[in-house]
Amino acid sequence: MNSFSLDPVYLTVGIPAAAMGLLVGVVIAWLIGKSREKRMVEEREAAFELANAKLTQTFADLSNRSLQANSETFLKLAEQNLGTQQEKAKRELSEREKAVAALVKPIRDALEASQKQISELEKSRSEAYGGIKSQLEAMQLSQKSLKQETQNLVNALRRPEVRGRWGEITLRRLVELAGMVEHCDFVEQVHKESDGQIIRPDMVVSMPDHRELIVDVKTPLDAYLSAAEAADDAQRQHDLKRHAKNVRAHIRMLASKAYWNQFDKSPEFVILFIPGDQFLSAALNEQPDLIEYALSEQIILATPTSFVALLKAVAYGWRQLALADNAQEIRVLAEDLYARLATFVTHMNKVGRQLASSVESYNKAVGSLERSVLPGARKFVELGVHPKKKMEKLESLEPVPRTLIEGSDT
Repeated sequence: MNSFSLDPVYLTVGIPAAAMGLLVGVVIAWLIGKSREKRMVEEREAAFELANAKLTQTFADLSNRSLQANSETFLKLAEQNLGTQQEKAKRELSEREKAVAALVKPIRDALEASQKQISELEKSRSEAYGGIKSQLEAMQLSQKSLKQETQNLVNALRRPEVRGRWGEITLRRLVELAGMVEHCDFVEQVHKESDGQIIRPDMVVSMPDHRELIVDVKTPLDAYLSAAEAADDAQRQHDLKRHAKNVRAHIRMLASKAYWNQFDKSPEFVILFIPGDQFLSAALNEQPDLIEYALSEQIILATPTSFVALLKAVAYGWRQLALADNAQEIRVLAEDLYARLATFVTHMNKVGRQLASSVESYNKAVGSLERSVLPGARKFVELGVHPKKKMEKLESLEPVPRTLIEGSDT
């Protein structure tokens, strides 16, 4: 709208007064109309705003009620659908649980069986471990006791009288093992005086043809035991060399006694018995010529292994001698048995001849009975006699007793 302005200069110049009044009235009327129009516009705007607010509130209420109703309906539907889905899910879950349980059952059974086996294995392992532990403790105690006893034995064997007695016991057990009997096949500690001296070999073994085998026991253990307890190789080698020298010294000392000169029935050698193969082997490692040296001194070195073989050979000789001694007695017994058998055969032939004569007489009696007596008896039957028992046929004896012929093998 275009504004209208009144210029005073314009109003006063060239416009009559009446017109000015009219114009002023018009202006005032316009202004009043304008003010009224503005107030109406404001009132209309206020009414519009009030209606708009009421309409907005109405729509808000309607929308809230509609939303609430729809929400309740949606919630009910959702609850129903959710319940249905939950039931369906429960059924599906139950079915899946059953299916999974069916699939898992073999695995669970296998796991249970494995667990049971593992438990049994663990139990067995615990028991075995306990048993092994007990055995190890027992072995430890036994090892400790054995070590102590071994040390005691070593200490005892360091004494010469103990070593000698041990060698003598070993020798006696070997001859008994070979089946020999004391005072019959061997004699221990034989005392004999020669050239004003008393000699005493450890054993004299009786041989066939009244021969005797002289055995002397030597137990050179002092240096050998020191070598076994040596802390280093050098000391051990030194002790082993000393052990070999001791064995050689025993050979030389035994050869100087010359037992074969004091025992007339002994061959010209003596058995030097060493009660352990390892003792002789250790000496031979240091001095390989010990056996040749001993043979040159008329000494035969023997260990338990070789000495048992020698005793077995002697025992075999005794058995052969026993067979030879028994042969004469067997021949006498055979001659006596043969003479008795010859007499018995003579008697048997006499009995046979008597039996043959009896059989011949019997056959003659049977023939006479058949020819002279039985034909008349059979006529009784033909004449009407009814006997209670039928007469059997009388048989003759054909076999003839066999005669024993001396010297025949049939």
